[in-house]
Amino acid sequence: MDVGRANPVGGVGKGRASVAVAATLAVLLLVAAGVSYRVVAAGLKTALTTPTKLPTPLSELPMRIDGWVGEDVDIPEVTKRYMETNFADDYVSRRYSRALDRIHADVYVVYCASRPGGIVGHKPRVCFPAHGWVWDTTSPSEIVAESGRPVKCLIHRFHKPAPSYQEAVVLSFYVLNGTITVDEREFSGFFGRRPNISGDPARYVAQVQISASLEHSVRATAAKMVDVILAFLPDQDGGVDTNGIAYEMDRTAGAVEGEIE
Repeated sequence: MDVGRANPVGGVGKGRASVAVAATLAVLLLVAAGVSYRVVAAGLKTALTTPTKLPTPLSELPMRIDGWVGEDVDIPEVTKRYMETNFADDYVSRRYSRALDRIHADVYVVYCASRPGGIVGHKPRVCFPAHGWVWDTTSPSEIVAESGRPVKCLIHRFHKPAPSYQEAVVLSFYVLNGTITVDEREFSGFFGRRPNISGDPARYVAQVQISASLEHSVRATAAKMVDVILAFLPDQDGGVDTNGIAYEMDRTAGAVEGEIE
């Protein structure tokens, strides 16, 4: 055997160079992976600790509109902390009343964008029994908003046993990236639970609940309020249009104040 031909000096040098290049590439890849991890981790931390803001906050939902008058309903501090820590970027809890026919109902809207899937499991059938209510039924239904838009929803019924004997009817639905749904499975999977690292306000889940002791009150309030609520939530293109709502709020408030005077 020709040893010189079997193990040429140049071949050994090239082999060592290849090993060195491979080692350098491995180190660079590790560094790049570390940098990428830190960037992703920083983005994730920001997404989880910095609320994604709506263009117009839910607190600016009109207090007076077409004879309906709103009044904020306090949420217990411990509940607010839990909501803000786990899923809520913005929310409103308000009772709307119409003196003309003595209708009133509680309107609750929560907007979840930094952690869209965090709202999974927080629904009337879970939350109302946690506060002493007994669940009776849940059935699919539909209302028609004042704009003529049909809105699919769920109607939940609860009661409190003796000596309270209270009853509650809750209308609920979700708004998923501008689309109405009643099925939380649409955002409960992996893609729905991913943190919104980009902070895109148009990637969100919002939950709407309207409750009262009478179904008529719930449906009447929902028919009035749904268009208003949807005006504050980004549509499928990320747009919102609250200008008309604000104008209506000012005009109606002035009319009501004029009547009182």
